[in-house]
Amino acid sequence: MDGGLDMNKALQGVTVLDFSHLLQGPFATQLLGDLGANIVKIERAGPGDLFRSMTFFAKWVGGSESPNFLAWNRNKRSIALNLKSPKVHDLVMEMAKKADVVVQNFRPGVLDRLGYGYEDFKSVNPGIIYCSGSGYGEDGPYVDRPGQDMLLQGLTGLASNTGRNDQPPVPTGAGMADQIGAMNMVYGILAALYWREKTGKGQKIEVNLLAGMLAHLAQEYVAVLNLGEDLERPMSGIGHPGMQAPFGIYETKDGYVSIAMSPFKTLYEVLEAPELAVYDDLETLYDKRDEVWEHVNKETKKFGTAELLDRLLAVDVWCAEVKDIRKAAEDPQVQHMGLITSYDHPRGGTVKVVGPAIRMSETPPAIDRPAPMIGEHGREILAEFGIPKSEIDDLVAAGDMTIET
Repeated sequence: MDGGLDMNKALQGVTVLDFSHLLQGPFATQLLGDLGANIVKIERAGPGDLFRSMTFFAKWVGGSESPNFLAWNRNKRSIALNLKSPKVHDLVMEMAKKADVVVQNFRPGVLDRLGYGYEDFKSVNPGIIYCSGSGYGEDGPYVDRPGQDMLLQGLTGLASNTGRNDQPPVPTGAGMADQIGAMNMVYGILAALYWREKTGKGQKIEVNLLAGMLAHLAQEYVAVLNLGEDLERPMSGIGHPGMQAPFGIYETKDGYVSIAMSPFKTLYEVLEAPELAVYDDLETLYDKRDEVWEHVNKETKKFGTAELLDRLLAVDVWCAEVKDIRKAAEDPQVQHMGLITSYDHPRGGTVKVVGPAIRMSETPPAIDRPAPMIGEHGREILAEFGIPKSEIDDLVAAGDMTIET
C-alpha cells in the first residue's frame, strides 16, 4: 500500500500503523513519511493527538492549529478511532495483516491492556515490526514514571552539564531527549526492515529516552567514569564543563560569537592581545578557564560581530555567529540549502516548516502532505484496507470513529 503516492521514494510500499503521540513517535514516523512510507496516524476518536491541544506563546497557527502538532505530523493521513471498542480492535487487526510497521509511545502496558501489544499484532502478521517507545524501558523501578523530555535531561546529567556554576542546571531549548529517541526509533525500524528483507521475520524494537540520552552523552560518561574526575560547570561562558578555554560563547559590540577550537596563540594574535600568552598551555587553559574567558571576552567586545568573524575565519579559527531562530532561518547557508520551506494547510494556511535534513540522489525525501486534521482520511484509509463502506458508516454512527473536515 502506498497511500495513493506514486513518486519514487526509498520507503514507498512500507505501511506504518502509527499510534504515537506528542513528539518522540510522531517525529520518527514523520521521518519515515518524508522517505515515502505510508503513515496511517491512528488518533484517539474525539480529541486526537494530545499535541493538538498544546502550543507556544499561547497562540495558534491560523487561529486554531498547534505549531507543535504541525511540526511533527506532515506526510501522514489521520484516522481517529475509539481503541477501547471491540469492533475497532478487530478492524485494526485486519489492517495489521497488510501493514509492515507499528509505532507507539504510550506508557508501558497501556496498549497491551487494550489488545494492541506486539504479541497481538504478531498473531495476525508474523512479519510485523513493532517499535515501542517509552521513557525508561518496559520494566524496572521507573516503569510507571512519566517519561517527559525535560525530566530525562535532568536525570541523565545533560542539564547539570549546561549553564553556569552559580545558576541552576539548564535544560536545552529544544526537546533533545524526544528527538534523539525518534532517531533511535527510525534507526531500529530501518534495520529491522532490512533484516526482514533477508529473513522474512519481523521483530519488536524497544526504544527509551533514558538509554538514548545516555548514548548521546557517551564521551561525558566515559570521561567521568574512567578519569576519576567530575564535570564541573564553569562560572563563565565556557561551552562545555569538561573543556578548557577558549571553547565558549563571547560578546561582541553587537551580538555574540561562539569560538570552538584553534591554537590559542592564533586567537590572541587575531585579537591583538599578546598579554594572553601567559595562559597558553593546556593545563592553564583548563585550570584558569574562567579567568581566560573573562580576558578573551573583554577583547572580543572591541569588535563588531561581522568584523570579528572575518578576522577569525581568515586564520581558520573555528567560530560562528550566535543567532536566534528568526535570524538563523534567514542565514544565507540555510537559505541556500532550502532548509526552511512550507506547506499549505486547510485551516492553518501557509505553514513555514523545517524541511527534511537529508538529501538522496535517487529517492529524495519530500513534503507531500500537510499535517492532517483529526480523522481526516478515515474513510479513504479503511477503504484501502478493504473495509466495506457499510462498516465504515456504522463506526461513524456509533461514535467509534471521528472525521474532521
